[in-house]
Amino acid sequence: MYHAQEILQIIQIDEFSVTPKYLQLSNAIIRGIERGIIRKGDLLPSINEISFEYDISRVTVERGYNYLKNKGILGSVPGKGYFVKNTDYAQNLKIFLLFNKLSTHKKIIYDAFVETLDGQASIDFYIYNNDFRLFKKLIEERREEYTHYIIIPHFIEGGDNAHEIIHSLPQDGLILLGKKPAQVKGDFGAVYENFEQDIYKTLLEARLALSKYQALNIIFPENSYHPQEIIRGFTRFCRELDFNFRIVPSIAEEELRKNEVYINLMEDDLVILLEKVIARNFTLGQHIGVISYNETPLKRILLNGITTISTDFRQMGRSCAELILNKQRLHIENPFYLTLRASL
Repeated sequence: MYHAQEILQIIQIDEFSVTPKYLQLSNAIIRGIERGIIRKGDLLPSINEISFEYDISRVTVERGYNYLKNKGILGSVPGKGYFVKNTDYAQNLKIFLLFNKLSTHKKIIYDAFVETLDGQASIDFYIYNNDFRLFKKLIEERREEYTHYIIIPHFIEGGDNAHEIIHSLPQDGLILLGKKPAQVKGDFGAVYENFEQDIYKTLLEARLALSKYQALNIIFPENSYHPQEIIRGFTRFCRELDFNFRIVPSIAEEELRKNEVYINLMEDDLVILLEKVIARNFTLGQHIGVISYNETPLKRILLNGITTISTDFRQMGRSCAELILNKQRLHIENPFYLTLRASL
């Protein structure tokens, strides 16, 4: 059987979604099978038809079809194309994934999340770039009903009423990642960071290495989306252990001080900081100390190694997926680690 136009109508490629387009295509076909629109034996539109209709590459279409072929859903006949081989397949988990931004760390969370789900869910993945208006728009204008809503709530400005938008979602399918806003109520899941306690605990662990420096500085831009709890944990540590300290709003305007430690939260700030270190001909761990938020492979080798304090991003992704697979609505505090290297 061949009803190309009917099949083409159920395929949607959302330009606002960061879900790979080949997965958007394959998920749409699976939804068509679940709804009975696409039936066993149906011949699918050709690669050229899909490519032309949705302005996506032939390689992307072929990858989507082969993804379904590897799952045993589609078959192919040379010269004829792809057809539905098996309809005994359902993705009962449909997930709306909303992250505040794209970064190396968010990719680690996403990859661990997808790996743990192991193909048992269709995922629509969106980014709102720390913009509350876009956050609200994406939630209010979502095209599908989902079994789960996974959200990282971080905003540069606005967001005071974010809990009202979040409360509009089904609480039994809601999981918050990273930050757990106090205003959000209900029986939902969470894999969260304890921002104040995390920095306090890791600085306490590093106190012997820190003791050779005259002061501690944390680079915390005024427009940062990072929570103020980080500042509270930092200042609490400094006051309790009698360290001189400063909060630096802009590393670009900072004149680096010898025998002091700088803690950065933003990756861009680390680049500026290290450029200044090199320009002053300082040696990390001797003339100046550096601690960077968020572990990455590059920091293991950069300038003989950058000391990091970091949540376990892989574990966050795994824990989130496990809450879904185990049908749990727990609140899990994510592990946070200090990794001492030559920069301190």
